[in-house]
Amino acid sequence: MSLTPAQTTLTLSGKLLTLERPVVMGIVNVTPDSFFAGSRIAGETALRTRFDELVSEGAAIADLGAYSSRPGADEVSVTEEMERLRPALRILRDEYPDLPVSVDTFRSEVARMSVEEYGAAIINDISGGALDPEMYRTVAALQVPYILMHMKGDPQTMQSLTDYSDVTLDVIDYFTERIGKLLELGLHDIILDPGFGFSKTTEQNYELLMHLDDLTHTFTQPILVGVSRKSMIYRPLGCTPAEALGGTTFLHALALERGAQILRVHDVRAAAEAITLYEQARPYLHREEHLHYSFTRSH
Repeated sequence: MSLTPAQTTLTLSGKLLTLERPVVMGIVNVTPDSFFAGSRIAGETALRTRFDELVSEGAAIADLGAYSSRPGADEVSVTEEMERLRPALRILRDEYPDLPVSVDTFRSEVARMSVEEYGAAIINDISGGALDPEMYRTVAALQVPYILMHMKGDPQTMQSLTDYSDVTLDVIDYFTERIGKLLELGLHDIILDPGFGFSKTTEQNYELLMHLDDLTHTFTQPILVGVSRKSMIYRPLGCTPAEALGGTTFLHALALERGAQILRVHDVRAAAEAITLYEQARPYLHREEHLHYSFTRSH
């Protein structure tokens, strides 16, 4: 399969973010029920502490969410989602202007408020536009990068919708259809998230991860990977999300080797270190394979 040249920049609030080197997106949850307790932030002092941490540890983007997408999560009204987001968006706009903000929402009203009132730079939609028919037109009108994630159903039903003949091909078909719709509307900065942990079994998550390069070879759009401390790590290890950092880092290395350009993470420093070491190793990754091939050909 021939390689497709990947998009290497994103325009975020009028500034270019280069993706020639993979970058880290740091998670900030203003929710009481996110699956990893360590990611839940409450109060302005705690928010500032978390934003300081993101900056100091090397995050290129902050991803702000006010609606937990864990399986079986409680419903949150549009009004409550907005009210949870506003204090954090205000602090980020006023005190951290150099840290681009991604807002994790599947609602076009929330997306519009976040961009128009607070200058959010990215909309991160776990539903890929399926839960709000106005989302595609809204992000196209706002002209902000859009994270298109693969999921079936919604957070309440997704784990019952795991029937695939080939999960990787299903994800490719899903992205192909939706990218076409977004391009027709005039939106060109699209980021693809395969949706690890969403409407997929543990086995399907690993099958998709090990075939991630099929996505990077098929699409020009940047690939975002979000596996941080998820059940695909802690269940096989028999541990808790709080104990899943080592497994997360291992999967980040696999994702980077297969072409991931953005890592969405709870632990920014560990992910940034993984990227640094991956960049150190990258020139040699396929060298031994090439040398072995040359040796066997000459004998």
